[in-house]
Amino acid sequence: MNERIQKLRKLSFETEPSLSIERALIQTKFYKEHFGKHAIPVLRGMNFLELCKQKTIYVGEGELIIGERGPSPKAVPTFPELTCHSVEDFQVLNSREMQRYTISQEDIDTYEKEVIPYWEGKTMRERIFSHVPSAWSDLYEAGLFTEFMEQRAPGHTALDGKIYEKGMLNFKRDIQDQLDQLDFLNDPEATDRKEQLEGMKISCDAAIIFAERHATMAEAQANTETDEKRKKELLKIAEVCRWVPANAPRNFHEAIQMYWFVHLGTITELNGWDAMNPGHFDQHLTPFYENELAAGTLTRDEAKELLSCFWIKVNNHPAPPKVGITAKESGTYNDFTNINIGGVKRDGSDGVSEVSYIMLEIVEELHVLQPGNSVHISSRTPDRFLTAACKVIRQGHGYPSIFNPDVYIPEMLRQGKSLEDAREGGCSGCIEVGAFGKEAYILTGYLNVPKIIEITLNNGVNPLTGKQVSIKTGDPRDFKSYEALYAAFKTQLNYIVNQKILVSNYIDRMFAKYSPATFLSVVIEDCITKGKDYYNGGPRYNTNYIQCTGLGTVTDSLATLKKHVFEDKTVAMDTLLNAVSKNFEGSAILRQTILNKTPFYGNDDDYADAIALQVYNDLFDAIDGKPNTKGETFHLNMLSTTCHVYFGKIMGATPNGRLAHKSISDGTSPSHGADTNGPSAVIKSLTKLDQTKSGGTLLNQRFLPSLLKRDEDLKKLGHLVRSYFALGGHHIQFNIVDTATLYAAQENPEDYKDLLVRMAGYSDYFNDMNADLQQEVIDRTENESF
Repeated sequence: MNERIQKLRKLSFETEPSLSIERALIQTKFYKEHFGKHAIPVLRGMNFLELCKQKTIYVGEGELIIGERGPSPKAVPTFPELTCHSVEDFQVLNSREMQRYTISQEDIDTYEKEVIPYWEGKTMRERIFSHVPSAWSDLYEAGLFTEFMEQRAPGHTALDGKIYEKGMLNFKRDIQDQLDQLDFLNDPEATDRKEQLEGMKISCDAAIIFAERHATMAEAQANTETDEKRKKELLKIAEVCRWVPANAPRNFHEAIQMYWFVHLGTITELNGWDAMNPGHFDQHLTPFYENELAAGTLTRDEAKELLSCFWIKVNNHPAPPKVGITAKESGTYNDFTNINIGGVKRDGSDGVSEVSYIMLEIVEELHVLQPGNSVHISSRTPDRFLTAACKVIRQGHGYPSIFNPDVYIPEMLRQGKSLEDAREGGCSGCIEVGAFGKEAYILTGYLNVPKIIEITLNNGVNPLTGKQVSIKTGDPRDFKSYEALYAAFKTQLNYIVNQKILVSNYIDRMFAKYSPATFLSVVIEDCITKGKDYYNGGPRYNTNYIQCTGLGTVTDSLATLKKHVFEDKTVAMDTLLNAVSKNFEGSAILRQTILNKTPFYGNDDDYADAIALQVYNDLFDAIDGKPNTKGETFHLNMLSTTCHVYFGKIMGATPNGRLAHKSISDGTSPSHGADTNGPSAVIKSLTKLDQTKSGGTLLNQRFLPSLLKRDEDLKKLGHLVRSYFALGGHHIQFNIVDTATLYAAQENPEDYKDLLVRMAGYSDYFNDMNADLQQEVIDRTENESF
């Protein structure tokens, strides 16, 4: 890091996140004056234009890449049209111990007076909860699933390379061409298309105005700047902002700033569910880098400095906080931007370049919270690149995670993508994959699979409340065989999935009708051609994912029931259920028998792994192919993020010996402590699942730092990754930290302020995590060998 980057990093690290009410005030005033006077897409485009004209802009000292979502770094806006924070929410967010968002009492009072009264009864969240059926509410409140879009807009979006070939003026011409071709005589949707295209056209103007305001500010600063070097930098920044995003970028600096303005536009327009991403950023930037290097207008160090500025800029954008009960729980500041590094190009060739290595160096040096980053290792990826990635992983910050294009490309082909579009795709945020720049792949929420076995064992009753929340499938004490028990579980599974999908489809239509993303639609392929919004079937591909959590826990619970109750008959069903209901109090011997005498998933044991495979395939059958509202279908995804901790909290004990309220297993990882045969056995268990059936599988592994001290150890880690991927693995990520360090960080947090650990599809500062999340990381199996 040079002196500039050190200063910017220090400022970013030390600035406390705050809440800004500016966007909400602009939005509320605009809606009061204009709602009902314009078609909704036009209204949304005009609203975005108003935000870009009025919001406070910021050009910080020493910055080379400029622009903020709020009025200053780490100032987070609210989105009252989606979900309106209450005064209590603000007070909680302002006072909670971890991951606090500061806000003044004056701003709280203004919000209470100006914003809350207007949006009461009008938010997307209220539209959703006022229309859902009681059957859905019962399951939702019991924790059988979550719903992403009751808090934010659908998101997890990544771009392709079109914004490096076209500027907003080009997109405006494309939009006008489509407007000129509208056939109001023969096309019944022509009016709808016209309204959408007009909203998109206005959004292009908004982005240009936003950039020009930054150019004007940079020029004003240059006029008063006494340092000649900084004066030249500011004039260069102004030149860049006059050119992009109005036009396609011409050089490396413009290309980075182009993406950043588009990024800011999409996260200002709507709070998409986390994750706005540049996709294969190294591949997009490589032509600019190589051309300028050859022309002598850019050095490697200058390119690295610009990229480091971008990295810090992303880190300055915490995720907007949630409302209600979720505001009370410490979540994460991470907004899940994920930089895909490496992989393959559209023609199938290796995508690694010198820019890829520069990015890894930046990850290693900066180790900031975000952006997240992932390396994509295909059979064509050179071992040198994998080793370089393992060197960064050895630091123990949880970055980068590792993906396998040789598996996720077939995943996308199975879903109907073209080969070229699948190759150009990758991960948008955590582990889910899609076709970059051409797909709306909407994560609809998590499915608590172990909770399904819990209510199956209670005949549809939630044992924590005694309430009948699902259908009756029989008293398990009456089941004569494991097959009868499993049939009841499968019946519950299908009922619960169907309930989730019917409301997810309703929510999709609400967003399409009331919250179109007119700016995002400009940069996603086919939205202009179709004259349809990103949320309304405009993209080339339109996928809905349900994320299934707790495969290890449900597998081990079923294995316990199958072996001890039905096969060996050493435990009566009634005895086991009574022990579970009492959290194994008074049943210590039974619990130890289960923990030590049951075949558990993650040990290359076919007994348990066959159960995991059956559950996985039945999840696939219950979800995959169910229709969404955009002419396509739902798909399976095996992502947990931190929801496995929440899901564990709202569950009692489970038959596998897991105690009440403890975390369930994450992603497709084994249960905590269940994998006793080492990491090789884990990957063998996981690859018995056909991972091309899923849009993403998550595998966490934890190793002792001593295991990776030598350079030859890095090669061993690389061999483990190659082996897993050759067997059909989708994704793997590592924590390189010992338990003693984690306990020390709990005891002396001031000494471990920058300790980053891998939580799920992202990394977080260990001491920003609540006690439950910290314990979940500590409880993961600590591998001492490969």
